[in-house]
This record gives sequence, C-alpha cells and structure tokens, in this order.
Amino acid sequence: MRKFILIASLFFAFAGISTAQTSSPKKDTPKSTTAKTTAARTKKDGTPDMRYKANKDAAKAKPATTHLKKDGTADKRFKENKDKKSGK
Repeated sequence: MRKFILIASLFFAFAGISTAQTSSPKKDTPKSTTAKTTAARTKKDGTPDMRYKANKDAAKAKPATTHLKKDGTADKRFKENKDKKSGK
C-alpha cells in the first residue's frame, strides 16, 4: 500500500511540474503601419527619440498649460487655472 501511495504522489507531482512549465501560446496580432508613421518615434523606455525632427520640434514648442497635476487636470494653486468667479 505504501508503494502505491508513493507512486501516486510522484505521478501527481511530476504531472504538476510538467504543466507548470508550459507557456501559454502567444497571440499573433498584426501591427498597424499607419499608427507607426503618425505617432512620434520613441525609444524602448518611452522617451522621445531626439534623432527625429518631429521630436525636436515638439520639445522646442511651449506646452499649452504648464501647471498640471499628475493625473492631467489643472492645478488650482496657480492663478491661471483658478476660476474667475470665485474671487479668491
């Protein structure tokens, strides 16, 4: 009986190990060429690649609003972003 339990437990252990090491199949998604040509070119880390003229021009241009919070909303601590009606 001990041999049977030992063999069964080894069978389940090896079955678990073999299924844990298989990788899931990767989905083949076609890459769009139009999105690549219209978007600014970036490096692997996500920063703009300054070898391209479009990125150099974008860096020189002044951003529309300079005082934004991390979530992208206007920072109300600055005068330009405060409501004109409040009077504070």
